[in-house]
Amino acid sequence: MDTARRIAHSIATQISARPEQVTSAVTLLDEGSTVPFIARYRKEATGGLDDTQLRTLADRLSYLRELEARRVSILDAIKSQDKLTGDLASAIAKAETKAQLEDIYLPYKKKRRTKAMIARENGLEALADAILADRSVAPEALAERYISEAVETVKDALNGARDILVERLTENASLLGNLRSFLQKEAFLTSRVVDGQQDKGAKFSDYFDHRERWAVVPSHRALAMLRGSNEGVLTLDIGPEPEEGVARAETMVAAQFQAGGKGPGDIWLRKISGWAWRVKLSLSMMLDLMSDLRARSQDEAIRVFARNLKDLLFAAPAGALVTLGLDPGIRTGVKAAVVDATGKMVGTDTFYPFQPKNDLRGAETAILKLVVQHGVELIAIGNGTASRETERLVADALKLLPPGVKAPTKVVVSEAGASVYSASELAAREFPDLDVSLRGAVSIARRLQDPLAELVKIEPKSIGVGQYQHDVDQHQLSKSLEAVIEDVVNGVGVDLNMASAPLLAHVSGLGPGLAEAIVAHRDVNGAFASRRELLKVARLGPRAFEQCAGFLRIRDGAEPLDGSSVHPEAYGVARKIVKACGRDLRVLASDPSALRGVQAEAFVDDKFGLPTVRDILAELEKPGRDPRPSFVTATFTDGIEDIKDLKPGMVLEGTVTNVAAFGAFVDIGVHQDGLVHVSQLADRFVKDPHEVVKTGAVVKVTVTEIDVPRKRIGLTMRKDGGASSREDRAARGRPSDRKPGGKQGGGGQGARGKQTMSAGPKAQKGGGDSGGALGAALMDAMKKR
Repeated sequence: MDTARRIAHSIATQISARPEQVTSAVTLLDEGSTVPFIARYRKEATGGLDDTQLRTLADRLSYLRELEARRVSILDAIKSQDKLTGDLASAIAKAETKAQLEDIYLPYKKKRRTKAMIARENGLEALADAILADRSVAPEALAERYISEAVETVKDALNGARDILVERLTENASLLGNLRSFLQKEAFLTSRVVDGQQDKGAKFSDYFDHRERWAVVPSHRALAMLRGSNEGVLTLDIGPEPEEGVARAETMVAAQFQAGGKGPGDIWLRKISGWAWRVKLSLSMMLDLMSDLRARSQDEAIRVFARNLKDLLFAAPAGALVTLGLDPGIRTGVKAAVVDATGKMVGTDTFYPFQPKNDLRGAETAILKLVVQHGVELIAIGNGTASRETERLVADALKLLPPGVKAPTKVVVSEAGASVYSASELAAREFPDLDVSLRGAVSIARRLQDPLAELVKIEPKSIGVGQYQHDVDQHQLSKSLEAVIEDVVNGVGVDLNMASAPLLAHVSGLGPGLAEAIVAHRDVNGAFASRRELLKVARLGPRAFEQCAGFLRIRDGAEPLDGSSVHPEAYGVARKIVKACGRDLRVLASDPSALRGVQAEAFVDDKFGLPTVRDILAELEKPGRDPRPSFVTATFTDGIEDIKDLKPGMVLEGTVTNVAAFGAFVDIGVHQDGLVHVSQLADRFVKDPHEVVKTGAVVKVTVTEIDVPRKRIGLTMRKDGGASSREDRAARGRPSDRKPGGKQGGGGQGARGKQTMSAGPKAQKGGGDSGGALGAALMDAMKKR
């Protein structure tokens, strides 16, 4: 089987597809097509592979091609040494992972001078072979024949033989594979505090004497322990059970020598096997498993971040409404910016209602002036410091509106990442003469109008919806998050005449350069009248047009199909369908009932198959529809403004700000989020919190625990208010193993009847767990650093 076919078969198995589907997708990717384009417009070619399958395919393709390149490199290296045998070539060909390949190549790798090399130079390899050949003779007796000027004693001779045999063991691919498989099933991860670091590492106290099976260590716990180790607070070890497990490992090593007999040679070889395990193999295996644990935990943490980011980007937009953005501050004042329905800044102000100026009346007047002057329909209040006080100020100011003036809706918005955008080169180019803090107010207003369009301007890692994102591979994290943004942007679609360059940059086939060129063309020539006009943009050729056109929308243009997700290449098919309905496309959009009698099969031709025709029919029913949900808000309870106002049993409404492996954090309108532990998410067993909640969702919760000194809140979404869990614990005579939720960054927010948009967490870093062996230490580690 050739390399390409082998890769296709391997990937097909993993993504539950046929090899020919994989081959077609690989061809399209190699030709420069993007995942969104292939998933949406090349279903016939790939047999309908979706974006998730295609992302996995692309990742595996990269890995397997690297694996094949390494396979060729190893074969060439061994051939150059004239050591390649048929069996060895077969073993190399069958290796399925990079680790297996490296195990096989280990004996042939060039390495620095070892003790085993020196022993061979001193003629002791013959002694090692003699001991293996005749177990009935004492090794000491055999060693006497090998004493020389370089080998002065019997002990020196036996040590040399030992070094040679141990090197063979450490380069035995079969043994290494078996040991690795054994430990992956049986090993334990043990964590202990470094003596004298108890006070410094108090936040890791749950791991001062912690032990659990390696195979099932959750990502968040593993990353917490790894962080503790990096900070010099914890020591970590991975190995089998101290007695039984170690004995099994040593037996596996001794089996390589078939040293099960009772002869003196067998006894000596078993002793050498034990030494090889303790001194060499256990350490190398521990390092391997530690690396695997780190990689596994990072992969899971990145998946959690990616899922949360996707939910956040898919959050409902409030819409094209005139919006006042407020960036709260105390001594520095409240920064205000008004943006029109298109997101263009039309007014700014700064007022100082708090100490030291306490100009409350002036602040109320300023708010009313902005609302009336610009016809403000929404007020977006950042959830940072003084958010609560600012929301109260806005509520009081709106009571003073003149009769007949409709009060705008006030919504508390996550300001996570707003400061990053404000200080960015992008913001400086857009608002060169505007104060940095006022740029933040603009960002807050815009992210209420359209979270996706504004959040793409911020580095994803700064949005803060992950766990331990600073402890994972940053390149891998960035790659994963960029893929999420690309999928969401293209899934939603982009208004060609309204989109900013940062948003356009994520459209299939474009990128920063072409996005800037599109905006520059638009600034000079005015709005695009049709998608075809894109071909007039500098450097945007037919290939880029093919990739991007279907994801760009032109609202109310001369060609109605330009406002839909129908690709220009399929306009002919779409027009045939419309003609068959006997209606104009615009009429059809308002009354799609005529489409119900259309048989998709009647419009299939050599170029467009049934999947594409069905997609066109679905699009014609609602051209250009936004797949994001309708905008909703959570209303915070009057009088619940601080953690001290909470009492067990209170039923509150809140917004999910972050979802981790151990539960969900919920903003209920006080100074810190509460934690709904995974065991409290539903009246059934929940393995993955994402099955129940998503970032940005509005949920009802019941307060179960409040820890005021530690600023932690425990919540439940169970219908019984968590009573069953408490009764079960009481019956078992055990206290709760759940700790209340920790602070998730940001600052005070929430007040009387305050609303928060159903999208956007407060800024945070890290991640943690509140149950089982974790609790306070890990929750503290999660706090914003």
